[in-house]
Amino acid sequence: MYFASCASREKTMVELCEEYGISRQAGYKLLARFDERGWQAAEEGGRAPHGHPQQTPAEIEQRVLELRCQHTRWGPRKLKRVLKDRHPETPWPAVSTMGEMLRRAGLTAKRQRRRHTPPYPGPLEHADRPNRVWCADFKGWFRTQDGERIDPLTVSDAYSRYLLRCQVVEKTDTPRVQAVLEAAFREYGLAEALRTDNGPPFATCAVAGLSPLAVWLMKLGVRPERIEAGHPEQNGRHERMHRTLKQETGMPPAANRRAQQRAFDRFRQEYNQERPHEALGLEVPAALYRPSPRPLPDRVPQPQYDSSLLVRRVHHHGGISWKHSDVFLSEVLRGEWVALMPRDDREYTVYFAAFPIALFDSHTRKIRPLPKCESFDMDGAGEGAAPSPAPHPPTNADRKVSTMSPV
Repeated sequence: MYFASCASREKTMVELCEEYGISRQAGYKLLARFDERGWQAAEEGGRAPHGHPQQTPAEIEQRVLELRCQHTRWGPRKLKRVLKDRHPETPWPAVSTMGEMLRRAGLTAKRQRRRHTPPYPGPLEHADRPNRVWCADFKGWFRTQDGERIDPLTVSDAYSRYLLRCQVVEKTDTPRVQAVLEAAFREYGLAEALRTDNGPPFATCAVAGLSPLAVWLMKLGVRPERIEAGHPEQNGRHERMHRTLKQETGMPPAANRRAQQRAFDRFRQEYNQERPHEALGLEVPAALYRPSPRPLPDRVPQPQYDSSLLVRRVHHHGGISWKHSDVFLSEVLRGEWVALMPRDDREYTVYFAAFPIALFDSHTRKIRPLPKCESFDMDGAGEGAAPSPAPHPPTNADRKVSTMSPV
């Protein structure tokens, strides 16, 4: 210890300061303090003041914590309002100060930052004919009389309101949802767009909100549409069907899982074939619905791009190569081929299959979201539409690039 070494007087000041890593000026100050106060100088603390004139009295803090313990879900705003109403003469601290009291006492948990799905950039398709837009969603889960959880997945045609599927799934994940959609595509053909919300497995926080399910749809030539977060009215036709479904099959629920699925099947038959729909001029959905002329292919086609585009394969870590550097795109697209179409001498539109998914800035080498006005138009109405998917992956001949292409 420095003060013990000073007391021994065995070393010079230069040696002491080098040993303890302090300047000679600091050393002489410490020595003067030791000579003045002796060993008491070694017990002195830091320079921080022992009290703060603005510190909240301990009694006030105790009353705040006591009220919080009585109401464990109340936040600092509610606590201050109640305390102020009960004791208006007491100068209660600010809401932020009460929040800090709760934090120090371990009565709050830090809220995890929620990652939001990127907004859908293009306008929603107008359902002016059958199979132009299909709608899919999970009806809110409930339990059968034996206590088993039921998660029904529903799929309908937006134009005719025809209920294509109402299926109980064991788990709301990609394999189960894809299996239900594949069966619907096999029976009715492919839709042009599938409209869903922003939850899993339909969307993720990846670029353009892509999910493995969306990638599968895009390779089939089906555009994954997503409504805005907090706006279920954009899928209002499907939501209205859900209300009728709940009234007819869930109030009360069936005895068990099998019985509940039978109730769904009966409802689907009646809803499509017998129940007149006012929005359809009192026609039944089956009178307006026709299967799609596009059949589900035996194999999922891989994207093929025009030779004028720059084609890159997404690495296993989600990046693409650009001038000997790696640019992160999305892990959802690992192993897939994407194409870059130049917009100007700096920016490129990134396509997957026939759909633009992002912008690439070649100067900063960053991926950016598409502008809100950018359309996912397969027919070329959108700016710089790419060719439709082909049944085989790009070959070396397909991956020719123009003379302006950076390799």
